[in-house]
Amino acid sequence: MNKGFVGLARTFFALLMLASATGKLLDMPGFYGIVRTYQMMPEWLIIPGAWVLALFELALGFALCSKAWRKVVWVLLPLHLFYLVGLSQALVRGLVIPNCGCFGVYWGRPLTPYTLLEDIALLVLAFTLYRLAPKVQ
Repeated sequence: MNKGFVGLARTFFALLMLASATGKLLDMPGFYGIVRTYQMMPEWLIIPGAWVLALFELALGFALCSKAWRKVVWVLLPLHLFYLVGLSQALVRGLVIPNCGCFGVYWGRPLTPYTLLEDIALLVLAFTLYRLAPKVQ
């Protein structure tokens, strides 16, 4: 049971990271605009911050596809915690975010409390994968 779950969860997160990064990288100027709507960083940091996030997701997606995936699976936890903080602060501040930016400008949908619940579910799934990964051979 654990082996099947871990394999499925690992594949899910690898594909999620690769799809998310690809969506962002295909239209970086559009993604800069999305990052800007969250009002979390100074203007001079938006472009490099957007690049770091997109490339980080891409690297993590490829790493989760590699034989060394157990060494990087923990990185899902702070990444999704960062997303959770970003989404939460925007909702608490009442910011209107027409595209949450999960996949860059593609598959855009507004930021809602439901988006927050989705990210909490992803954080729980990432934590479960992290806890089970060392036990699966």
